[in-house]
Amino acid sequence: MTLFNNYTGAFLGIFITILTLIIQHFIAAVSKGSQEGAVPGKIDENLSHSSFVFRAHRTFQNSLENVPVMLATSFLAVFVGANATWSALLIWVFAVSRIAHMFLYYAIATENNPSPRSYFFLIGVIANIALLAFCGIALI
Repeated sequence: MTLFNNYTGAFLGIFITILTLIIQHFIAAVSKGSQEGAVPGKIDENLSHSSFVFRAHRTFQNSLENVPVMLATSFLAVFVGANATWSALLIWVFAVSRIAHMFLYYAIATENNPSPRSYFFLIGVIANIALLAFCGIALI
């Protein structure tokens, strides 16, 4: 069985994660760019959670903070031969948690912490840590 066949589920989860990041980028750019007087590369520092532009920007920024580490962990899992089933499952848990985080951030304008989106952020972090543990096990 080829590497691709063993890790097809993992690769599909990685694809969805990257696609989600691109969609978030597009939504953030369009929502910000549609504002009157928008300046490329700058977001109004007076915006807060009540603004969809702020929430779309923060959703994308949060993914930029989290997705690269998960992508690195995901590819490490493939390279070191971590359990393919567990790798795929954990990558999908991360991908779905990022999508849930995105929709909740778009839908709920709250300054409260933890907010509902925080739980999905935490699920994604736990999935990443668990996948890294599987990488460590594969290396031992």
